[in-house]
Amino acid sequence: MRTWLNKHFGFSKGEFNGLIFLISIIIILKSLPFIYGYFKPVEEDESNLLAQIQKISVGQEERFHYTKNSIEEPRDQRAGKLFNFDPNTIDVGGWQELGLSAKQAQSIINYRNKGGKFYKAEDLQKMYTVSPEMYQKLLPYVQIENQQTVYPKKDFQLDQKAYVKKPLVMVDVNLADSAQLDQIKGIGPAFALRILKYRERLGGFYKKEQLMEVYGLDSVKYNEIKDQIMLSEARLKIININTAAFEDLKSNPYLSYKQINAIIQYRKQHGKYAGVADLSKIANLTPQVIEKISRYISF
Repeated sequence: MRTWLNKHFGFSKGEFNGLIFLISIIIILKSLPFIYGYFKPVEEDESNLLAQIQKISVGQEERFHYTKNSIEEPRDQRAGKLFNFDPNTIDVGGWQELGLSAKQAQSIINYRNKGGKFYKAEDLQKMYTVSPEMYQKLLPYVQIENQQTVYPKKDFQLDQKAYVKKPLVMVDVNLADSAQLDQIKGIGPAFALRILKYRERLGGFYKKEQLMEVYGLDSVKYNEIKDQIMLSEARLKIININTAAFEDLKSNPYLSYKQINAIIQYRKQHGKYAGVADLSKIANLTPQVIEKISRYISF
């Protein structure tokens, strides 16, 4: 080995001896724990070790219960003397005489001092200091003077003005303003304003069912108001279709921009319309649309 080390690393004799010594020390230090564990005698546990541990545990538990019981007051353990009492007026001494501890009695007094009140005997079980067993003992002896319900009845009188029903009226929706429309049962200010705006665009209503075209006014609402309205056909706004410009027709809710342009272009190409039948010659005008606008046009 020395020859191999001298050949590759150039160790001298002294360096080689030092290396061997260092390796020997390392081997000895690594071996010491194993040697110590091999020669160390095994210590046997005492035969009564488990019994001693259990004895210590029992002793600690007894000291714990003794300390706890010496600090806390026993709840509802006193015999007490039962007698009739009012929980709203009885003092600390009275509660203690009934069997409660001083701490429990003072807790109830504090509840009363903060505004708490017992309205009926059953309210006593709301006190956490009174156990269910103690509550059952005290319940037959509770006597509350001037006993009232928790929520005393009040004599409410209805405001006659606040609940006055709208009388049924008959309103001409082609002549009425917003105030008059608001008199219709089932029509409020919002619906009244919508009806006015739609009437302006349309040029007036020629039948009651047109009201269902107003935004939000469905068949249910219509059935509620239909017997309170009437129509005046003389108020319809009539437009001469042979002289009308795009601006005259664009407000009509039944016509789209394309349909208006088609009406004007056909008139320019074929001359004036002689009657409603000529409108059917326009491709994008359906019979339903022609029927709706026929009440608002003249020739």
